Amino acid sequence: MNNEHLPTLAVLGGTGNEGGGLALRWASAGYKVLIGSRSQEKAEHAAAEMNLLLGLEVVDGLLNAQAAERADIVVLSVPYTAHQPTLENVKDQVQGKILIDLTVPLRPPAIRTVTLPEGGSAAQEAQALLGEGVRVVSAFQNVSAVHLKDLERQVDCDILVTGDDEEAKQVVIDLAEAAGMRGIDAGPLANAVTAESLTPVLVSINRRYKVKGAGIRITGLD
Repeated sequence: MNNEHLPTLAVLGGTGNEGGGLALRWASAGYKVLIGSRSQEKAEHAAAEMNLLLGLEVVDGLLNAQAAERADIVVLSVPYTAHQPTLENVKDQVQGKILIDLTVPLRPPAIRTVTLPEGGSAAQEAQALLGEGVRVVSAFQNVSAVHLKDLERQVDCDILVTGDDEEAKQVVIDLAEAAGMRGIDAGPLANAVTAESLTPVLVSINRRYKVKGAGIRITGLD
């Protein structure tokens, strides 16, 4: 695939399951992907594993700030406890860019209970911390990492995309499609609370029905 005109993506937290699954799918689709981590060693190890699986050298591992600096679009996939520290660490490097926030404000051990943060949602807190120079878009909270990591599998889940910048939302919708999913414009960033709150609901469904990949579908659009 000709990736000359595709943006470079940094996935901060790309050593984890969700971020790693998305990074793998985007790399497979022809994007240059940078895995960001607090540990250079962990980032490089994750990148090497992806390159081996793909049979291509398209993924690099870097520290979070370095990955954010080199990327055109930054994806944040970290636990809520690391959300603010990670954003503060890369605040300067993400100015002028799109930041896609996957974070869900789960508070273990009650991960099946909806918890709303003081800022309304993790994505709104990210926007407040980073300022108007960053276009924050919320997406990808409700898709199973198990499905993302299986490149042979059709991902049976729609992606709710919320944000206050229409162009940035369309970029993220296109990235969802590149990763094998359907992105749905779900309105302004204030609506991110809905997608974030659905995650503990899906965790409950997974446990109750003994499945690993419950997701969501928006009907009536076809």
